[in-house]
Amino acid sequence: MSDPRSPSSLPSPPQPIEVDLTWIACKIEHRIVFGQSFGERTTDPQHRTVCFAPGNIFGVMRWASSDYGLTAVRLEILRAPKPGERGTRVPFVHPAVEILLRASGWADVQRAIRIIDAVQAAKIDPADAAPDYWLHVGNRLTAGERPRPYTRVRHLAWLLRRRLSQ
Repeated sequence: MSDPRSPSSLPSPPQPIEVDLTWIACKIEHRIVFGQSFGERTTDPQHRTVCFAPGNIFGVMRWASSDYGLTAVRLEILRAPKPGERGTRVPFVHPAVEILLRASGWADVQRAIRIIDAVQAAKIDPADAAPDYWLHVGNRLTAGERPRPYTRVRHLAWLLRRRLSQ
């Protein structure tokens, strides 16, 4: 019989999600749009890594430009999976996350930013909003439709649902 306190029988600690951010003036910018990180490591003046705890929701915006203008822009709202949950690989994010919303192209990214701003205007932290809402917004943006607003009533319903499931 094995010892229940042996290292092999103990559950592994939750693995944080690391997001690599780059900033090169007028060329590349990766930044956190919202979310509460618990740690940060600076590699050099142009590179840093930010850590998120399992279950946290956060937004990441990345863009690149050349001498001819904007070449790529992407906004993603991601959730760090809890132990035992599956995730999807995303560039510059390690190990894997749940993708709640992915917007590419300047027009869709601007629409997503306006929705994030509307959530904040309702005095709700976008990181605390229901993950289902961000999935809804991502699906509606993909379909070219207007998403439903995220109201205080909807947020309170989410908080009650979350409390009941714990």
